[in-house]
Amino acid sequence: MREAINEALHIAFNSDENIFMIGEDIATYGGQLRCSYGLVERFGPERVRDTPISEMAIVGAGVGAAIAGKRPIVELSYIDFLGSCFDQVLNQAAKIRYMYGGYVNVPLVIRTQCGAGLGNAAQHSQSLEAILAHIPGIRVVIPSNAYDAKGLLLHAIRDNNPVVFIEHKALYKKKCHVPEDPYEIDYTSDIKRKGDDVTIITYSAMVDRSLQAAEQLNSEFGIDAEVIDVRVLEPLDLQPLIGSAQKTGRVVIVHEACKKGGFGGELAAQIQEHVFDRLKGPILRVAAPDVPVPFADNLERQYVPDISKIIEAVTEVMNFHRSEV
Repeated sequence: MREAINEALHIAFNSDENIFMIGEDIATYGGQLRCSYGLVERFGPERVRDTPISEMAIVGAGVGAAIAGKRPIVELSYIDFLGSCFDQVLNQAAKIRYMYGGYVNVPLVIRTQCGAGLGNAAQHSQSLEAILAHIPGIRVVIPSNAYDAKGLLLHAIRDNNPVVFIEHKALYKKKCHVPEDPYEIDYTSDIKRKGDDVTIITYSAMVDRSLQAAEQLNSEFGIDAEVIDVRVLEPLDLQPLIGSAQKTGRVVIVHEACKKGGFGGELAAQIQEHVFDRLKGPILRVAAPDVPVPFADNLERQYVPDISKIIEAVTEVMNFHRSEV
């Protein structure tokens, strides 16, 4: 996925001279995310700029440049640092186009990384996408694989609205086939696996685990699970989720973020509002506990939802249905 994102950045830079990138150590070092390598050598220090350690300054400069007609890509080393620049995101980037009646665009992309599992501890491992999805005026994109990351990033860079593009750090080395040619992916949900018995709705690093759980459910229990990758939390492509829930009547939502206030609650509410009469059991959520991300390896493994927890939730939904029949 790291190489796919880098390829998307090179394609974008070649296509539009108004695109530039700023962030901490993104030039010579290639960024904390290690996705911007080769950019400064090819496009120069005017378009690929290292910044001071100030997320407020980085995002603020990006907002101003976007208003002035540029198409900035700013990099926040970790989504956890969002608190340092939240005013620029919440009250500036998200509001300006609306407050100017659509006459001013804010074509800003904020790239950052999220997620636990690599021992980065409590201040560098959070999943805060639900906070961003709650703010009107911001797109929230969170890919699960290299192919989607390239296409979604190119689409986000050409969006005239601010986009927060969230990359899970555990996915950077995950491989899949990615065409060299440019392509874009619309802000749509994607059915990764078709099934008839239960719907698993998920995104980011939990997509792979949900797919593995689906295969195990099929081989061990004969349960045919449909797996849907949301990919974009805002704007939310709800129709594939509703259609699947209508078909199966059973829904399990999986994400790495803490359960309380997580985006899974929004998904559950939307499905319940649209297809309540078709549900055959409660909508269950598989998520992290409501505690900071532990540093200790054994505790972190307990924190991140695993395949067994997904299987447990699915079998619970299935057993609930059977007990009611």
